[in-house]
Amino acid sequence: MNIFKQITANNIALEEYPFRKELAMEAYLIENESILKLDSDNFSDPSIIEAELALNEGRSSGNGRIDILAQYDPSTYAIVELKLEEINNSTLSQLENYLKQRNQLLKHLPVDSDNDAQMNLNWVGILVGKTISKELVDKLMKGLELEMDGRKIPIAGITINRYRSQSSTEIYVVTDTYFKFTGANKDYTKYRFNGNEYNKGQLVNAIIKAYVSQNPQITFSQLEKIFPKSIQGSQGCFKIKADAEEVYNRTGWKRHRLNPEELISLSDSIIATSTQWNSNNITEFIKSARKIGYTVL
Repeated sequence: MNIFKQITANNIALEEYPFRKELAMEAYLIENESILKLDSDNFSDPSIIEAELALNEGRSSGNGRIDILAQYDPSTYAIVELKLEEINNSTLSQLENYLKQRNQLLKHLPVDSDNDAQMNLNWVGILVGKTISKELVDKLMKGLELEMDGRKIPIAGITINRYRSQSSTEIYVVTDTYFKFTGANKDYTKYRFNGNEYNKGQLVNAIIKAYVSQNPQITFSQLEKIFPKSIQGSQGCFKIKADAEEVYNRTGWKRHRLNPEELISLSDSIIATSTQWNSNNITEFIKSARKIGYTVL
């Protein structure tokens, strides 16, 4: 990939405006976590949990510190390593050392403390920098995975470059993602509903949205009788938007779909559907959907 010192966007002359410190890059990613979206299916809903977390023996020479810990779904988490300049094989080795110590991060994750829940977690490693070496690009585009403890951890690379207008204070950011995922470890089952394909959380959102569209006068309590809280578990299939936002603001964990296009308006409230789905509770949800006449394949 070529990097130019000056580019033009919509006839606006731009000049490079690089991040001067890794902390500035980190802050930008925290405010714009969607940059960590790796694809449109399995790693499409990133949420940053913590930053600047210490790891004992995180480096070959001693202790280390991960830049960002992120979540994609209830059982998939990411360690993100940032570099101001090039990401390359050396950066990859550093990320590998951090991933080897990933169990130290369990106390920061919104997962049950039992061994089964922790053993079933999936991880992805992400390298972010201004440029990327050709050798690393070649590895990533072949589907780079690191094998650890009998599991394969996919690796992604992201380049991020900042520019500013020469005639105003407008800032532009350009990113490129290098990622090829084989889906080796996890249940990435897709479901078909109304001619579209969805993952678990997307399916729940689509079905509830369809039902509300057909029953526009339905209230929160009435909808909860159709899709009882017990289907999902302790969190319920959906929450009132304000309550879902309170959970996110308090914990930093994205347990509900809060994007504007995913919110659902009832006659008495606005709701956000849960993101906390696995192979067991999604089966119960689909059973409820079929009871009211929906076909899910």
